[in-house]
Amino acid sequence: MKLDDDIHNYYEHLVLERIAKLGLDQTKNADYLADLCCLALNQVPPRYIRYEVDMAFYLPQSERKQMEMNVEHAISKALKYLDEAEKNTQNATEKA
Repeated sequence: MKLDDDIHNYYEHLVLERIAKLGLDQTKNADYLADLCCLALNQVPPRYIRYEVDMAFYLPQSERKQMEMNVEHAISKALKYLDEAEKNTQNATEKA
């Protein structure tokens, strides 16, 4: 059994889904998206699964909705952080 292939964090799926819904995958570069994913995922608890079907059948709708809201909040905070960091970098460059 190779764990890398057999298990994954379901929140990764939700974060990528939210990024696509916001269209960020079309407007931001790969480095920005990787940073965004890391920042967002570090704000939510891991939820490890083997198969997507496990979540569809065993996760109550209310819990799924809460997970989606957690992801929305985490991505919002991560976006603010990255945008602020980008602004600070630009200001420092302009002053130099």
